[in-house]
Amino acid sequence: MKYVFSQNLIHPEAFRQKLLSYVTVFDPCICLDSNSHLLPEQRYGTYDFLAAMGKRKEYKGSGASLLKTLRDAISQNREWLFGYLAYDTKNMFEDLRSDNFDGTGFPDIYFFQPEIVFIIRHHKIEIHSDVETVASLQKIYKTIEQLSPLYPASDHTMKIMNRMSMSYYIKGVKEIQHHINRGDIYEMNFCQEFYSENADINPYSTYLMVNSVSPAPFSSYLVFDHKYLICGSPERFLKKRGQMIISQPMKGTVRRGDYINEDRLLKQKLFSDPKERAENIMIVDLVRNDLSKTALRGSVKVEELCGVYTFNLWHQMISTIMSEVPDYSNPLDILTGAFPMGSMTGAPKIKAMQLIEEFELTRRGLYSGTLGYFSPDGDFDFNVVIRSVLFNAKNKYLSFQTGGAITALSDPGKEYDECILKAGGLMNVLHANECKPNT
Repeated sequence: MKYVFSQNLIHPEAFRQKLLSYVTVFDPCICLDSNSHLLPEQRYGTYDFLAAMGKRKEYKGSGASLLKTLRDAISQNREWLFGYLAYDTKNMFEDLRSDNFDGTGFPDIYFFQPEIVFIIRHHKIEIHSDVETVASLQKIYKTIEQLSPLYPASDHTMKIMNRMSMSYYIKGVKEIQHHINRGDIYEMNFCQEFYSENADINPYSTYLMVNSVSPAPFSSYLVFDHKYLICGSPERFLKKRGQMIISQPMKGTVRRGDYINEDRLLKQKLFSDPKERAENIMIVDLVRNDLSKTALRGSVKVEELCGVYTFNLWHQMISTIMSEVPDYSNPLDILTGAFPMGSMTGAPKIKAMQLIEEFELTRRGLYSGTLGYFSPDGDFDFNVVIRSVLFNAKNKYLSFQTGGAITALSDPGKEYDECILKAGGLMNVLHANECKPNT
């Protein structure tokens, strides 16, 4: 960008809070927080905090022509682009469909070229713009510096409904296992929706609460057209740094222990659990195949297999797969070549997605899609949209989904319990006073 203002930060965490309160009143805006001050073990990060606001251009909707326009913009303009591909973008790449109910109304594709970009890294803020002068950017910095940090607060309660009954979910797991035993698939990610039809929340405060309860390396907040994504994702889908591509699928979850020894035992149990390892390894093989579509021959490798990492509420099993791509590769082609992520579909991917449409009751939309940015140098970093609340302020519909990988070794009751465990953190943040199936 043409104009840049930079300033060292004495208290970067406090400034980050002030910046959040400044940026999030704009439509559109996006904030991407690595929580690096709380999660020092995060690898491959580029920015501590990244935010953008205002739009010079916008790419919104669905269809192959929009994808082509976006692809050309990325390769020709070399500008910042922030946004997402929803899960149902899959229908543009394969002979698939999404006919289930959708209450949130997010478009399949949304990206915007911002007016102003804020970058925090290494105790320094940079403000970039093509429309504001350096003097104007300095004034914006001073305005932010004078703000008081906002902290999470909520006095509302909310009734949350479950789209599936427990019996429906368990019956579905058993039927999916029948497909596995028949050889149709090896694994499938099976999800269910929790929702409120007359929600009244403060999205920004809700995001602050999500991030305080469970800080994650891919936390994000997106606003456009009165639609909100409040995301506490711990999972990276795909990152490009030069010619290097990094994917870090996450499969295998266990709760944190109530005391140190229990926590350690649960972590070891997760690492050794044959069912959890099988889930992870199957997805690693799928990701290796996905990356090979765009990789230089022989460059795909597994950097780490089944590493166990600790977050506030869970231990997670994460593998890291890497590849190299030709220097002339279009970044969007790399991203879509591996989309949607195997950790949220199953294997083989196409058959798993067909069965997802059959067994799930809700269109996934942005859930299990991917959100992030393309930078001017051709790099990118995109997360997996999980542990997330979707809110449409116009129709007051709020939704979040949870799920797990179903294999031949899955215990149907335990799979349901894992869904409820994953939902519990968001239920607490939303102060839900009831959760029952819509029967």
